[in-house]
Amino acid sequence: MPATHETRMLIIGSGPAGLTAAIYAARAGMQPIVVQGMQPGGQLTITTDVENYPGFRDVIQGPWLMEEMQAQAEHVGTRMIWDQIVDVDLSQRPFRAVGDGGDTYVADTLVIATGAQAKWLGVPGEVELGGKGVSACATCDGFFYRGKKVVVIGGGNTAVEEALYLTNHSEDVTLIHRRDSLRAEKILQDRLHANPRISVIWNKRVDRFVGGEGAAGLVGVDLIDTVTGEASHIATDGAFVAIGHKPSTELFVGKLAMDSEGYLLVEAGTPKTAIPGVFAAGDVADKIYRQAVTAAGLGCMAALDAERFLAHEAFASASAA
Repeated sequence: MPATHETRMLIIGSGPAGLTAAIYAARAGMQPIVVQGMQPGGQLTITTDVENYPGFRDVIQGPWLMEEMQAQAEHVGTRMIWDQIVDVDLSQRPFRAVGDGGDTYVADTLVIATGAQAKWLGVPGEVELGGKGVSACATCDGFFYRGKKVVVIGGGNTAVEEALYLTNHSEDVTLIHRRDSLRAEKILQDRLHANPRISVIWNKRVDRFVGGEGAAGLVGVDLIDTVTGEASHIATDGAFVAIGHKPSTELFVGKLAMDSEGYLLVEAGTPKTAIPGVFAAGDVADKIYRQAVTAAGLGCMAALDAERFLAHEAFASASAA
């Protein structure tokens, strides 16, 4: 039998942004509800070694970090619900959301923390070697390839930025692009071509990521020439897929303002959307940094802004009375 859940704050998404918002909201007595979504814990649950989240001197595991965040959120009073939101009504307050099982969520404020997903190539070996040489985040994983050979796949701003970043760790960075020219901004292209640590392979698409014997990780990438069809192979220790990200915002099309790539638009320097009481935190609104720690910071900001929003509303009502 479908149920109705009422809360002062509904949080859609359970990655670092959503869970941090929940921690702050629960401590403020807002009794938040977190709807976990299809991937409870967010992208960190498919990340192995995490070495750049503050507070841990040793390498930690992504799934463990998210388990701890969830436990902390529950400890201070957050209610976690395993559900998938399929519809929202933001036209009036309280806001209403509907889960795929028919449950209804009624909330005074809403924090959208549905995140974004890296776009993948969908070729053999990509899934099997994820975290074992294949990555979609140079900032996250580049440190593990100090002094090793790496390749970056893509031709836009993301790919060029990843390649340039990786030169901080590797003296042998190869950019692989399926066309004969890059789509990246000219200033980035100029930096790329001027960097002696970066070489470019043109007109090649990845056919397969190749793993070593037994439990060994990535050892190379099989390529196909997009002009001649000729097959080739490049040996490498790490491969970074950099063909962009897709924010999980389909639910809000026509209901909230977005940019051309589907990221939710917020007031500069805040997580506030154009609808009072609706906040967007984490990768769903951030296409620049996309880090766990920045997502957590935005989740904190969303909860604090929501608390102030409700306090201001209560004060205005009391004054009017």
